[in-house]
Amino acid sequence: MKRTRTLQGKIRQLVIILLPLFITQISLCSLSFFDTIMSGHASQNDLAGVAIGANLWMPVFTGINGILMALMPIIAQLNGAGRHKEIPFVVTQGSYLAVVLAGVVLVAGVFLVGPILAFMNLEPAVFDIAYRFLAAIAFGIVPLFLSTVLRCFIDTLGFTRITMLITLGSLPINVVLNYLLVFGNLGFPRLGGVGAGYASAITYWVILCISGLIVLRMRQFSCFAIFKKLYPISISAWKELLSIGIPIGFSIFCETSIFGVVAILMARFGTVTIAAHQAAINFAGLVYMLPLSISMALTIVVGFEIGAKRFRDARMYTYLGIGFAVFAAIFFALGLVLFNKEVAGLYTNDYEVLTLTQQFLVYAVFFQLFDAVAAPIQGVLRGYKDVKVVFIMALLAYWIIGLPVGYLLSYHQDFGPFGYWIGFIAGLAVSAVVLLLRLISVQRRSHA
Repeated sequence: MKRTRTLQGKIRQLVIILLPLFITQISLCSLSFFDTIMSGHASQNDLAGVAIGANLWMPVFTGINGILMALMPIIAQLNGAGRHKEIPFVVTQGSYLAVVLAGVVLVAGVFLVGPILAFMNLEPAVFDIAYRFLAAIAFGIVPLFLSTVLRCFIDTLGFTRITMLITLGSLPINVVLNYLLVFGNLGFPRLGGVGAGYASAITYWVILCISGLIVLRMRQFSCFAIFKKLYPISISAWKELLSIGIPIGFSIFCETSIFGVVAILMARFGTVTIAAHQAAINFAGLVYMLPLSISMALTIVVGFEIGAKRFRDARMYTYLGIGFAVFAAIFFALGLVLFNKEVAGLYTNDYEVLTLTQQFLVYAVFFQLFDAVAAPIQGVLRGYKDVKVVFIMALLAYWIIGLPVGYLLSYHQDFGPFGYWIGFIAGLAVSAVVLLLRLISVQRRSHA
């Protein structure tokens, strides 16, 4: 990260940070993408089981990941202010917190996964695959959260290309493991969708090992002497991390958990609908990686400028990020409309699932457009450490507007499973407008 004095310089720095972040997020999302595709080609039950398991796991993963993302604005502002000696302490405290949060998730999973799946009244084969898929993922939870801490440290210093290369390098490993474990090739046991869970868990360990070696050995990071000194747990540091991270984590949890709830509600429409809904959500999530990456990049650059008290520069980055996100969303929306059938065909060869997936993908177009406004603004607000309103708006968009409207349309207005998508689109639209108003307020107050 460095100070830029011209518009061209800001565009260049934003792109340098953004593109590796985007490739990294696509690669991380591709882990789930390949899990879903390969499971779908194993059997319809494997696709549905992995869909249910993924919908239960993703809210937990992204919520905890969101808490740890509090490191990004904290490190960004320390870096902008030139307080580099404080960064190792913050990273160490984040690592302690990651291990504790992983332990909480594992203990909770032991007691809650079985009853939740039983409540869903799934077909026995789907229940078994979902349960064993989640058990397999559990082996990778600790390294996954620890690698998030290291990724935040590396990315926030501006070296997003490093984490991109780490993730890209791990992706082929995941694909090969899926090939071996899902289909039972080269003498490995044929585990179906459960094999996708083990493949992801092993990949998380690989990512952590590579990230740790880079932080300890590369000159750009070894100069910070991360983990050379084991600081004691600091309640004040944890308080700051949690005060920023919990609203971020809960806002992401509100967004991702709602799709898990909808997956439960979708069960009444049958396995075909579950599979088609999951395929469409999976692709929408893949496309969402661009506005999410823009959001993360804006947190880094805006936090850096705020730490240095260059408020005008922070505002310029804001305009650049939102403008680029909207332009990209329009481009992807047109592509999805034109190649609807081809996208649906990536997920299944089953005619019923294919046809229904195409219909769901039409609604995904509107998801993209409103996310293109809301996600970058969330990243900017996090750069200002203004995170509580982001959580409130996520709660409003998905749980107060999206789910009730979706339930009403689905059960009482004969929209079927599409009613939930319409409800969430309405909630996202309201959220985007309110977040924009909040951003204007925060910038006026901070820049006055």
